[in-house]
Amino acid sequence: MTTTRTSPTATAAATPATADAEILRDYGPWPGVDTVHGVSFDGNHVWFAVGPAVNVLDPSDGRVVRSLPVPGEAGTAFDGRFLYQIAGPVIRRLDPETGAEQGTIPCPGNGCASGLAWGEGTLWVGQFDDRRILQIDPETGAVLRQITSDRMVTGVTWAGDELWHGTWDGEQQTADLRRIDPETGGVIAVIAMPAGLAVSGLESDGNGTFYCGGGRSGKIRAVRKSI
Repeated sequence: MTTTRTSPTATAAATPATADAEILRDYGPWPGVDTVHGVSFDGNHVWFAVGPAVNVLDPSDGRVVRSLPVPGEAGTAFDGRFLYQIAGPVIRRLDPETGAEQGTIPCPGNGCASGLAWGEGTLWVGQFDDRRILQIDPETGAVLRQITSDRMVTGVTWAGDELWHGTWDGEQQTADLRRIDPETGGVIAVIAMPAGLAVSGLESDGNGTFYCGGGRSGKIRAVRKSI
């Protein structure tokens, strides 16, 4: 979802605010969908990447209303006009109506990216194994900023002027949603998902709800932004 940050509204506390996730609704699984990768929101519909396609979900009734036959292997973002989709070593800019490619930029890490978000007129790329978020120029792919994390980064989103990302710990089978300081990477708040529920893509609807990709469950979960 499109957002512009003016200034940080809070700084990382010594002890972050914490809450357990309140799951408002499960969507899916759908026939032929084995894994949910990137997730985005255009103000009305949820877009989610499923490998060989990017599907469009009506969150009011859970129906998949459209599907674009474009590679969707990781993060998805929407800038208010174009859809951005990670596909291996590139990020594709797409016409959301037709799926027609409008251009590409290199994806940092040569395809080792996870989440993708739009904010401050730029793209924000989560890198799973490298445990970091990169802010990049949407025209060139040049890295503008690097934010490190102490956990594996999955989805990335802006909720108003707040930067959030998903995490996953494969050994402990735990995931959470974290608000971080976009300047320092310090953790401000943590929403803990129930044990065993993964978070792949992540997107805020700008109105108090996160849409979380459920990885290999093939589901999307709506989670209340409670802190």
